[in-house]
Amino acid sequence: MTISPAAPATAPGLWARCPGCAAIVYAPRLARTQRVCPECGHHHRLNAVERLRTLVDDGSFRAAPQVRGGDPLGFADSLPYAERLARARGRTGLDDAVLHGTAAVGGHRVVVAVMDFSFLGGSMGSAVGEAVTRACEQALDERVPLVLAIASGGARMQEGGLSLMQMGKTAQAMRRLRRAGVFSVCVLTDPTFGGVTASFATLGDVLIAERGALVGFAGPRVIASATREKLPRGFQSAEYLAGRGMLDRVEPRDGLRPLLARLLSTTGRTGEGHAQGPPPGGPAAVIRDPGELSGAPTAQETVRLARDTRRPTALDYIWHLCSDFVELHGDRTHGDDPAIVGGTGLIDGRPVMVVGHQKGHDTSELVARNFGLAHPEGYRKALRLMSLADRLGLPVVTLVDTQGAAPGVGAEERGQSWAIAECLAGMSELSVPVVATVVGEGGSGGALALAMANRVLMLRHAVYSVISPESCSTILYGDPSHAPELAESLRITAPELLRLGVVDGVVPEPRGGAQEDPVAAMDALKAAVLESLRELSGLSGDELRKHRHERFRGLGVIEGG
Repeated sequence: MTISPAAPATAPGLWARCPGCAAIVYAPRLARTQRVCPECGHHHRLNAVERLRTLVDDGSFRAAPQVRGGDPLGFADSLPYAERLARARGRTGLDDAVLHGTAAVGGHRVVVAVMDFSFLGGSMGSAVGEAVTRACEQALDERVPLVLAIASGGARMQEGGLSLMQMGKTAQAMRRLRRAGVFSVCVLTDPTFGGVTASFATLGDVLIAERGALVGFAGPRVIASATREKLPRGFQSAEYLAGRGMLDRVEPRDGLRPLLARLLSTTGRTGEGHAQGPPPGGPAAVIRDPGELSGAPTAQETVRLARDTRRPTALDYIWHLCSDFVELHGDRTHGDDPAIVGGTGLIDGRPVMVVGHQKGHDTSELVARNFGLAHPEGYRKALRLMSLADRLGLPVVTLVDTQGAAPGVGAEERGQSWAIAECLAGMSELSVPVVATVVGEGGSGGALALAMANRVLMLRHAVYSVISPESCSTILYGDPSHAPELAESLRITAPELLRLGVVDGVVPEPRGGAQEDPVAAMDALKAAVLESLRELSGLSGDELRKHRHERFRGLGVIEGG
């Protein structure tokens, strides 16, 4: 079975009423917009064939043999289940509520499975569970990415306990993919509920929801009836869930295929070996001898330079380092912390995972990003993304720029210390190269949580310390007036930290700091990152973990043996 773009489906008749705004829309016009209302943007539901047209390259889909389920219980209500199945098959042309096979997205080969809500509400019985599992197994056998597009009301009641067991079958199939490092993306469309949401639909490496989709376990009417509470505005919508950290992205329908193509490009392995250091005989990108760092400003002046809001931010560096970058969001538990940004990117054609603290250049952005002070959900997001990089074999590059972790009641209640500790421990176990760069302020455990790396680099006018000079002065003297001399005593500048072995190298900055020539500073950092990746590229996962362990194991000064 192939899907042709030549004959787009249209709504029955010449006119269709939009459930979003009640406008009467000319059906051929609605078809041309992929069934998105041109008046209000409401995304009408699609059948499996229509959905495939929106996701995969034209003419690339090749269907696998369809899975046909039976009637294991002899179930009947107002109609026998067998008759319901026959009617659904006649109406949709499908054997059951899922269509799967192989296709290409942006030229990348994938295994794809698409659900059809018009077949008994996209409910999952034995056939759906089997088809999804077969798709997972094919992706695993061929080691190609899996793309699932989901629309379902949940488990299929007419198959009783066997339907329930499909949750376990599909969940374990998705976990096998994760364990084997095969990339998976779940596209959640309207509606996605019940046992499907609570199994394979939310187990993808990346979760994308179509704009306006309703996603949840129990339906909103069930919840309202059971709790007798008024539900929040937008409850269970894609946008609502994204604000609570459950989704990586929310995209309009016409943005799904381009986003999938970019994800596949930035998570693939075709770019390995592209990362190069300086040409043979050329100057090194990283200074490793503290003696080459003469003429330094005072520690207090370096603090001022490091805090200058004109300096490039993490996102500035990311978009300079990467030819493409796909930001991913959410900690899958509580929220999406804007103080931490991260996602997959391409550096000189090599897929990487980049994570950093994001501050801002003006007051509004600084406030929106909480001045780069990350909450627990930020560190959990960072660890989630780094763990994904580990499974996919992607190097990790981090950009450190924070005065520290966010203080506050909410942060403490959500486990700030636990989140930082898990980030530290999790980074220590990564089997991929990790390069950390301190590009501004490196403050306390909030900074180290992104810097448990094989190579720790530092910009010439950055600072890195256990505590800010002002806080140190306040603790020791009762006020911040002694900050200048304590900045010197804490040894927070690049030359001092290179002597101590806290950092492995220093990246030169333009005269006056990165803020005076941002492009030159970003070029220098890119060269340093590429040099470090080249140096680490020949090490195995065990060797990288051992290298990281020994690096941090050796830090500290102990007297008397």
